[in-house]
Amino acid sequence: MKFDLNYKKEQVSFEIPDENYCTTIEANPLDLPEAGREEVVRSLQQPIGAPRLSEIVKPGEKIVIITSDITRPCPSYDILPPILDELSLAGVRDEDVTVVFALGSHRAHSEEEKIHLVGKEVYDRVACIDAKAENCIHLGQTKAGTPVDVFDVVAKADRRICVGNIEFHYFAGYSGGAKAIMPGVSTCAAIQANHSMMVRDEAATGRMEGNPVREDIDSVAEFCPIDYIVNVVLSEHKKILKSFAGHYIKAHREGCKFLDTLYKVKIHEKAEIVVASAGGYPKDLNLYQAQKGLDNSKFALKDGGVVVLVASCIEGLENKKFERWMTTMTPEQMIVEVKEHFELGGHKAAAISMILQKADIYLVSELDPDFVRSIHLTPFATVQEAVDAALAKFDGKAKVTVMPFAGSTLPELV
Repeated sequence: MKFDLNYKKEQVSFEIPDENYCTTIEANPLDLPEAGREEVVRSLQQPIGAPRLSEIVKPGEKIVIITSDITRPCPSYDILPPILDELSLAGVRDEDVTVVFALGSHRAHSEEEKIHLVGKEVYDRVACIDAKAENCIHLGQTKAGTPVDVFDVVAKADRRICVGNIEFHYFAGYSGGAKAIMPGVSTCAAIQANHSMMVRDEAATGRMEGNPVREDIDSVAEFCPIDYIVNVVLSEHKKILKSFAGHYIKAHREGCKFLDTLYKVKIHEKAEIVVASAGGYPKDLNLYQAQKGLDNSKFALKDGGVVVLVASCIEGLENKKFERWMTTMTPEQMIVEVKEHFELGGHKAAAISMILQKADIYLVSELDPDFVRSIHLTPFATVQEAVDAALAKFDGKAKVTVMPFAGSTLPELV
């Protein structure tokens, strides 16, 4: 059996003997075409839990639209134009609108990257800036003790609109909603305080109710009100399937329900080998992001198995603290350290270590092989070589599951 996986902006192929094939975990089939920008327009005309945006904002108000950075697949270039048109309908001037890229703990953008994210039409129309952690205002503290430190341009605005795509998140439950504020435009200290709760059992992929991380994220709106969200669910090819606009909780939760119908995939058995692609660009830019696909793969893998992670990692590990943890500690040390001395960046290393406790990780990437070995993973130049080596480990008798879009699909054993 031959398979093609996204890798960077290309595709790579590999084969599995018929007798070793278990299943392919892809989105559940829905009779729903890729809708694009028109679906965003529809959602703005039919908001959930709120009036139309044009009925909320007023001329002269300063508006910020917080949207995703370069590491996310969010198609801001299709989402922002309908929002700007809706604001114009209310008499809001373009010069009163600022698009803020939610960097979280990620690097800043070049001007070319900003244009790529929002499109030339939007870039030339309104101000487009990166959030800056050093320019934050302290607004209070959540019940969980998280400082609410928000980028001053966002904090001082009259109205805040959060934009993003909804997908599974390995400890916040789901992306989207108020995540544009926390961690999107918050300080590292605030992000660290929030993310430190990831070690709790309730902080799990696909879980919303009782999830301490998500509850803390949502509570930030008590200090920094969110006037509107526009969140989209994407196809496996990163095109808009459905858009959800309106109240930051009600619209977001409807989006999460839709995501479940599409990407929670029932499986009847786990496999000894899981071949997991991060999904190609931009999901595989670095190991820090590709880790999400790796985490989803564990739900389809037997203990003692092998995950073949297919991610170019052309930008390396991305996060210096993540790299320090991966290169200076054993997997066992990382798991202890994250519980006793939580550190943002190190949390991703600990998540990988938790998988290493139960499985081997073979990495197909652009990283130097010696460096890959130094971070406790096994390097391979091609997917085929990695799959062949994994099969050899089990004397050719293992079952293989393929996850072409591992960052999006969440296996559920039934």
